[in-house]
Amino acid sequence: MRTRDWPIRSKLTALVVVPVTALLALWIFATTLTFGPALDLLSARTLLYDLGRPGEVVVTELQRERRLSVVQLAGTTRLPVLAEQRERTDRAIAELRRRVDGEALRDAANDALEARIDHLVTALAALPAGRTFIDDRSLDRSGAVGLYSGMVTAAFQAFSAMATLNDPDLNRQALALTALGRSRELLGQGDALLAGALSAGRFAEGEHTQLVQAIGNQRWLTDSAVADLPAADRAAYQRLAEGEAFTRLRTMQDALVVANRSGRPPVDAAAWQTSHDAVQQQLRDFELAEADGLTDRSVPMAVRILARLAAAGVLGLVAVVVSVLVALRLGRTLAQRLTGVRTAALELAEHRLPDVVARLRRGEQVDVAREAPPLEYGHDEIGEVGRAFTEVQRTAVQAAVDEVALRRGLNEVFLNIARRSQSLVHRQLHLLDRMERRAEDPDELAELFQVDHLATRLRRHAEDLVILAGSAPGRGWRNPVAMVDLIRGAISEVEAYDRVDIAGAQPAGVLGRAVGDVIHLLAELVENATAFSPPDTRVTVTGERVANGYALEITDQGLGMSAAALETANTRLASSPEFDPAQSARLGLFVVARLAARHGVRVRLRPSEQGGVTAVVLIPADLVTAEPPAGPDPATLPAASADPARRLARTARRGAVPRTRPPTAPRADAAPSAPPTEAPTSGGGPGDAGSAADDELDGLPRRVRRRTPAAAQPRSTVTETPAPRSPEEVRRVMAALQAGTARGRATVTTPAAPAVPPGPAAPASPATPPEPPTATERDA
Repeated sequence: MRTRDWPIRSKLTALVVVPVTALLALWIFATTLTFGPALDLLSARTLLYDLGRPGEVVVTELQRERRLSVVQLAGTTRLPVLAEQRERTDRAIAELRRRVDGEALRDAANDALEARIDHLVTALAALPAGRTFIDDRSLDRSGAVGLYSGMVTAAFQAFSAMATLNDPDLNRQALALTALGRSRELLGQGDALLAGALSAGRFAEGEHTQLVQAIGNQRWLTDSAVADLPAADRAAYQRLAEGEAFTRLRTMQDALVVANRSGRPPVDAAAWQTSHDAVQQQLRDFELAEADGLTDRSVPMAVRILARLAAAGVLGLVAVVVSVLVALRLGRTLAQRLTGVRTAALELAEHRLPDVVARLRRGEQVDVAREAPPLEYGHDEIGEVGRAFTEVQRTAVQAAVDEVALRRGLNEVFLNIARRSQSLVHRQLHLLDRMERRAEDPDELAELFQVDHLATRLRRHAEDLVILAGSAPGRGWRNPVAMVDLIRGAISEVEAYDRVDIAGAQPAGVLGRAVGDVIHLLAELVENATAFSPPDTRVTVTGERVANGYALEITDQGLGMSAAALETANTRLASSPEFDPAQSARLGLFVVARLAARHGVRVRLRPSEQGGVTAVVLIPADLVTAEPPAGPDPATLPAASADPARRLARTARRGAVPRTRPPTAPRADAAPSAPPTEAPTSGGGPGDAGSAADDELDGLPRRVRRRTPAAAQPRSTVTETPAPRSPEEVRRVMAALQAGTARGRATVTTPAAPAVPPGPAAPASPATPPEPPTATERDA
């Protein structure tokens, strides 16, 4: 049992309950020890009147029936008086059984007495069978004496079990009275033996010896019993024993002791009978009187014991109650004070400190002394704990103030660095855009495309710092943007863009205010999918309208994540926690969570059927619109730039028609890049990334390197400011160029295919790898 983990209230309760319970147990034990003897004394009257008196009557009737039975066995005829005596004996036994079966006697008797009573009832049950043996003369006189003596002995054993009083004097007197009753029984046994001998005219074999033994035992028991009586009762017995009947009976007993063992008893039958009956009656009356006196003395003694018990019980109960009240009061006081300290601690940890941090983050000023008031809990140990905790509160609040100040400073540093990097990257992208438009050399153009792609990724990483610092990126759109263009923009910001397939995207648009953040969010998820999957596997992006908005799924074929890792990641994505520098390995999840929380976008990760992970992005319905019409619309361009060159690039991209890749052999002079004004189509699926022939763009002519002498191939000069064209003219030129190139390739490699009219871009064949978009397309 680990008591260290118990609550304070439970420990205090244990401190109160254990001693109080011990005190209460001692009080109950002492009360029981005293109350038991008092009950025994009170039950003495019940035992006397329900067992002693009826039992004594049964013993007397059995002694009389025994004498008559022996006389009948000594003669030759049945005695009518024996039948009458048997009826009296049966009535006495019936009354005894009625009394011993009562609840009062059973409640007052202990286990030993109940066993003796059951033995007596069992012995009396054998009386009818014994009578039958006597009537059939199957028993001799000694056997008849033994039969009745056994029943009487069982009765006296029950009487002895009654003498269990806790008062020594009363108990000794009760045992003395029982011994007097046994001596009277021995006198009755001698009378039965002598009556049989007188009726037969002589002693039977062994009868004289039995008579002498009975006389000797009777005198010994009488002397020992009288010695245990109180002085007054002993004197009363001495006066009784000096009477004429006792003297005559003692004289005749002396004569019987020295008589001939086989001759006629030397006493007169009438004189013996008269003296014996008188002594028996006087002894019986003495025993009954002594028993009544014993009962009368036990009741007042029991009352006195109960009175003392009541006084002691009341005082003990008062002591227990006072102890309980004092313990409860002290325990409640300690518990309340400790609970106050605990409440203050929890208030600081769960409410006050987070509120201080939240206010500090909102830019409010915080008074440390006011937010950590002193805790007053007295001057004892608990008060010292309260004062110590006051210092802990002040230190914690001050630490929170310092931490928030430090975090705010770090955020400002991050934001400053990010803004500077953003500015440089935007200038670099504009410069690359101009260089790509002027470039004619295929190698130089391919390298410019690579630099363009790296700069685009660098811009996204700079925006990560802005987002983590709590600000919004500078890119913005005024009008909705098509969902397929948004997906293309996200793919273009990923390093392994050639491994990403757009498996299908239902037409839809996204409001301009959320375009930049959604592109960034999708780019982070796509980059995670490519980074945590083998390089020879594909990453697919699908999109469809659902009841609550627009759902995008990004699925990789990597090793996947464990259930615990998925749960942790989903919790982080749903709650948008504060950025923890200690978990910089999961930087993308923090950025995604921030962007999703800003627009109410729901992002959740789940296992995919291919063994990897599927990221589900649910754009809410209030951000989803119908797909905007294709065409150069300056309003759809970022607010930072809407020059004609960018509009031209967007028009050309929207007019592009996807094409299947021709199965041609790899060419050493194939260019790895597309013209600077073109972008990936809506569904360009990658093929073999290692083949040089795969580096072509859907729907656009492939730029071929040509190695010619410098004199024969002069480098064309491009003016810094080309002549502007109208959007409609640019659209017609680019669409015609695209359609013609497609027809030319189909004629060379495959049977002729019908031309596709210009229009919104459609999903491309999975065999066509995308090229990295230009800076112009990034900003679009």
